[in-house]
Amino acid sequence: MRVLLSLDTVLSCSLAYFFRVFGVVTVKKKSRAKKKPPHKKNRIRRVGILTGGGDCPGLNAVIRAVAKTLITETGAGIVGIRDGFYGLVMGQARELSYLDVSGILTQGGTILGSSNKDNPFDFYLPVGPKVVRKDCSKMALANYKKWKLDALVCLGGDGTMFVANRLIKMGMNIVGVPKTIDNDLAETDRTFGFDTAVSVVTEAVDRVHSTAASHHRCLVVETMGRYAGWIALYAGVAGGADIILIPEIPFNPEAVCEVVSSRYNRRKYATIIVVAEGAMPRGGKAVVEREISDSPDPVRLGGISKVVADLVEKRTGVESRAIILGHVQRGGTPTAFDRALATRYGYRAAQLVAKGRFGRIPVLKGNRITDVPIRRIAGKVRKVARNNPLIKAARGVNTSFGV
Repeated sequence: MRVLLSLDTVLSCSLAYFFRVFGVVTVKKKSRAKKKPPHKKNRIRRVGILTGGGDCPGLNAVIRAVAKTLITETGAGIVGIRDGFYGLVMGQARELSYLDVSGILTQGGTILGSSNKDNPFDFYLPVGPKVVRKDCSKMALANYKKWKLDALVCLGGDGTMFVANRLIKMGMNIVGVPKTIDNDLAETDRTFGFDTAVSVVTEAVDRVHSTAASHHRCLVVETMGRYAGWIALYAGVAGGADIILIPEIPFNPEAVCEVVSSRYNRRKYATIIVVAEGAMPRGGKAVVEREISDSPDPVRLGGISKVVADLVEKRTGVESRAIILGHVQRGGTPTAFDRALATRYGYRAAQLVAKGRFGRIPVLKGNRITDVPIRRIAGKVRKVARNNPLIKAARGVNTSFGV
C-alpha cells in the first residue's frame, strides 16, 4: 500500500532528525513556578496572651481579636495565661480555641483573670506556709520556653509594659496592647476602657444633680485616675460639674469655697464637684487611702472627696456629701467605642506578631492606629496638659478648676 506524505510532514520529520543528530534542543514553555512555603524560622506556631494590672472594659474584645486573627491568618495555637504575670511565673495557662474566644466581645473584665500585684522581678513566691520575696523572672522565662511560645501578647498599662520591657531583654518576643481606664499611657491618644469609665462617671454625675438640687447640697464625686485627671476632666465636662479638681492643677481651698458660696448667694443652692483621686490642694499632698505591702505599687489613693466635702461644709455652711465611685468605673459592658478600639488594637497586635515585629505596641494617633517601641511607654505617665482644649472649653462655660 502506497503512503503519500505531504511536504509539511517531510519537513517536520527532517527537522526533528536534524535537531536530534546535532544536539539542538527545542525550548519548552515555562511552567508556573510553585510558591515557596514560608520559611520555618519565621513561622508563628504558638502565642501566649496575658492581661496585667487592673481589670478593664474591653480586655475580652482584645483577647478575641488577637486570638481569632492569629488562628485564622496564621493557624497559630493560642495559650491563655491565667492572672497576668502570676500565671507566667507559676506556670498556670490553658489552650484557647476559636470557640473559647467567641461570644466574649461584650463581656467586661477578662476571661483570663488579672493581677496588679505580681512582678516577676519582685515576686512574692509561696513556699509552703510562708511567702518569699524574690526575683522569679527566670521561672517566667522557663515557662515561656516550656509552652514553646513564639511570642507573648501583654495587655496592660505603664506597669505591665515596664515588666514586659525587662522580659524582652531576657529574650522573650513580646507585643503589647495599651490598656487602662485612666488614659494615662504615653505615646497614645486613647486607651481602651477610658470611654466606658467616663460614661459610667457621667451617668453618676447626671443622677446626683437632682439629689443636690432637692436637698440644697454640695455633692463631691470622686473618680479614679491615679496621678492623672483624664476621667475627672472628661466626665466633669460631660456631666456639667460646677467645679473640676485634677492632679495637674493643684487647687486653692479658698477658691473652691468661694465658688460654692457665690452660687448659693445667687440662689443656686446645688453645687456639683468632680474630683480625681490624685487631686491635691496647693502645697499639699495627695490623699492616700492605704498601702499594700505585697504590691510593686503599694500606694492606693482615695478619700480626697471626703476632705473637700468637709472643707466646703465647714467654711461655707452648705451641707456637703462625698461620693466615691470606686470600682464601678472599671466594671460592666464596654461602650461601642471601646469595643471598636479594642478590636483595632487586638488586630494590629496580631499583625505585629505575625510579621515578627516584636517589642512594639499599637497606639492611637488621631484616628490612625500605628505602633511604637514598648520602651517608650514603659513606666511613663501621660498627664493632662494645662492648655488642653477641653480645659479651655470648660473655663469658657464658667467651670472652675479651684484656682
